[in-house]
Amino acid sequence: MAPKSDSTEGIVLNFVNEQNRPLNSQNVADSLQKFNLKKAAVQKALDNLADSGKISFKEYGKQKIYLARQDQFDIPNNEELNQMKEENSKLQEQLAERKKATAEVEAEIKALQSNLTLEEIQTKKIQLGNEVEQMEEKLIKLRQGVTLVSPEERQAVEKMYTNMINQWRRRKRMYKDVWDAITENSPKNLNEFKEELGVEYDEDVGVSLQSFGDIKQSGKKRGRCN
Repeated sequence: MAPKSDSTEGIVLNFVNEQNRPLNSQNVADSLQKFNLKKAAVQKALDNLADSGKISFKEYGKQKIYLARQDQFDIPNNEELNQMKEENSKLQEQLAERKKATAEVEAEIKALQSNLTLEEIQTKKIQLGNEVEQMEEKLIKLRQGVTLVSPEERQAVEKMYTNMINQWRRRKRMYKDVWDAITENSPKNLNEFKEELGVEYDEDVGVSLQSFGDIKQSGKKRGRCN
C-alpha cells in the first residue's frame, strides 16, 4: 500500500521518484527542509521505503544510496529516443529564435527609453530657441561694432594671462638651472638622457613661450591703437 502523499514517507517517496537519481539521506533532508522534516525522520522514511521495496538502495561502506525503482518508469525504445531527440532539437531551435526575438525587442525598448519624451523635446526646443536668440543678439551687436567685453573684464583676463606667462617663464628658468646642475659633468648624451627620463621640452610638443608672449604684446598694441 502506497503511503499517504502528505505523510513523511509519501513526501520522501515523491521526491525520490521525481529526482530519479542516486541520493543519500543528507541530499533528501536538505531538499525537503521546506516541509520541516528532520534528518532522522527522513532517514527513517528512506529505510522504511527501501525495506518495503518502494525504492531501491545500495550500501557503500557506511553510506547508503537510494534510488527510485526503475521498473515503474516506461523506458523508451530506440525509435522513441530518436523521436525525442528530434523534438528536442526542434525545441532548441525554437528557443534560440525566441531568445533572438526577445533580445531584439529588449534592444528596441532600450533605444526607445533613451529617446526624449515629447515634453523633454518641447523643453529642449525652448532652451535652444533662447540660446539662438542670445547668439543672434550678440551677433547684431558685433556687426554694429559694440564692445561686448567691458574694460574691467578685459583687464582681468589680461592680468591672469600675464600671470600665467610669468609663471611659465619662471618654472622654465628653474628647470634649466636644475638640469644644468645635474648634467654639467655627465658623460651621457644629453638628448638620450632626456629621452631616458621622459623629459619633453616645449618645442617637443609644438609649444613656444615666445609665441605666447608675442600674443600678449600684439594685444597691447591693438589696445593702444583703439
